[in-house]
This record gives sequence, C-alpha cells and structure tokens, in this order.
Amino acid sequence: MAPTTLVGVSAVAYGEGPATRVQPVDSLDSFPSTVSTTPAVSSTPTTLTTGRPKVPLLTGAEPYRHEGGEAAVLLCHGFTGSPQSLRPWAEHLAEHGLTVSLPLLPGHGTRWEDLRVTGWQDWYAEVDRELRLLRDRCARVFVAGLSMGGALALRLAARHGDAVSGVMVVNPANRVHGVAAHALPVLRHLVPATRGIASDIAKPSVEELGYDRVPLHAAHSLRAFLRLLDGELPQVTQPLLLLRSPRDHVVPPADSARILGRVSSLDVTEVLLEQSYHVATLDHDAERIFRESTAFVGRLAPGAVKESGLGKEGTTTGG
Repeated sequence: MAPTTLVGVSAVAYGEGPATRVQPVDSLDSFPSTVSTTPAVSSTPTTLTTGRPKVPLLTGAEPYRHEGGEAAVLLCHGFTGSPQSLRPWAEHLAEHGLTVSLPLLPGHGTRWEDLRVTGWQDWYAEVDRELRLLRDRCARVFVAGLSMGGALALRLAARHGDAVSGVMVVNPANRVHGVAAHALPVLRHLVPATRGIASDIAKPSVEELGYDRVPLHAAHSLRAFLRLLDGELPQVTQPLLLLRSPRDHVVPPADSARILGRVSSLDVTEVLLEQSYHVATLDHDAERIFRESTAFVGRLAPGAVKESGLGKEGTTTGG
C-alpha cells in the first residue's frame, strides 16, 4: 500500500481502520470531501457521551473488560481504530485467567467528527485512568497496544515506573511520517479530514473496524504526542516485548528500531511477524502474538497464566 498522499505530497502515512485506499490529489480543490462508505451502527442502546447528544457506537467497537486473577493486562487500540482490533487478543488473555481491560479511546468508535474534537491528552487520560483502576484491583499490571496504542502503552510505562510490570507492543508508532506531516499545523485549518488508510491486513476477508476519514486536527495532535513520547522513552525500564511486521505498510521498521534504541529496558524481546501486515492482531500471526504475550506475562508473573478453558466472558459498556 502506498503512503497516503495529501495535497500533492506524501502525507500522514499512519492510521488504522477499514477505509477506502487513499488516492493522490493535486490541489485542495480536488481533495476528497465525501465519505464513500458508512460503517454499520449498533442496534443496541450502547452510546458514548462526547459533550453533545449521545452517539451510538459502531457495532463491534464496544470496550471490553474481564475480571480474572491478580495479574492484569491493559490493552490500548490504535488511532482511528477501536477495541475490535484487539478483541481476540483480549479474549485469549482472559481465557488464560488474566484480568483484562480494553477501553474505547475518546472520539473513537462512533463517527470521525467526534475524533476531530479530541486530542492525545484525552486518549492518554483514558488509559491512565484504566491503569489506576487495575492497580487498585491487581498485584501486577502489564500494558500493551497496537500502533498508536503501543505508543500509549510506552508512555504509561515511562510515567508509572514500577506500577507497570511489563510492556507488550505490536507495530508501535514513533512518529507521523511524510513531508506534509510538517504542514499539519496549517493544513488542519484548511482541510477537515482526509480519507483513512485501508485495513493493512494480509489475511483475506478480514477488516479492522475504524473510520474511513482521518481528521487532521487529530492527526496533528497525534504528531505532537509521538514527539513528546520520543523524549520520554529513556524512562521506560520495564521488560519489553516488541512484535513487528516487516511488511507493515503503515508504520515503517524505523519506528520500532527507534523505540528499541531509546528505551532503557534491559529485558527486551523482539519478535518478527513475517506473515502479517500492520494490524497483525487480526492477521496470520495473531496466534503467535497471543502465545508470545502469555509466555511473557507468565515468565514475569509466575503462576498468573492458567491453562486455556477458563472462559473469556467479559463485559462491554458504552465507554
């Protein structure tokens, strides 16, 4: 998949969601201004309050929580995505006796306009709140995430120190790439949104649930967050499991290399996901991610991981 092209130059080559593949545009006049598809909206009364009238969640975007043992995993989804991309991972961890929290980030799981009025402080505050709740309940807490969710997990580790027992990230983002990324401070006032990036998944007939448009205000905030996090990476000292796809078309290998080069962790494991693209948690290597993560938690929290078959039932709420 080619990088997203914005106003004639390579732009924000980062995002998640089953959106239409972006086509190059030559000027602001030709910039796409219509949404080609509309994701299904849940028929259940699940809603999300955004400071405006309640907005129904997209079907499958519900947050997930499972009460298990004394070891917990906090999972963070990615930019423009939803808990759906990590739900199989969450259920696998739950089946092995772990307490699991998979929150819905503010502005996600409803409509792209809601993401436009949120920023990185909102997204981070949500996972920070969940971490504190888990710490009150569990003796050991691990943080994990996909893409931007991986970046959120790394910041939790940097900020909370010994309160985080370990970090697991899949194709973590370190920067927003492309020439036009530097123009986002201006472009976000001229163009509300660009089309999203298609689900980067090698496995046929599998899609990630997310927005088909990327609001540039949110992309600008994401860029600011990743720049902030880069300066905080040396504060990450916990054991780190980093899983990456060499054929990722959204986040380049340089991002993982940068992260590995800047963290202070002494216990580092890097795993290559050779058969998957960016959304590896829904791709061919998903089972390997699940196995590696349970082994990682089991090594650091002996006795916490149980044999499969305990059940994965959890609760879903409106956020």
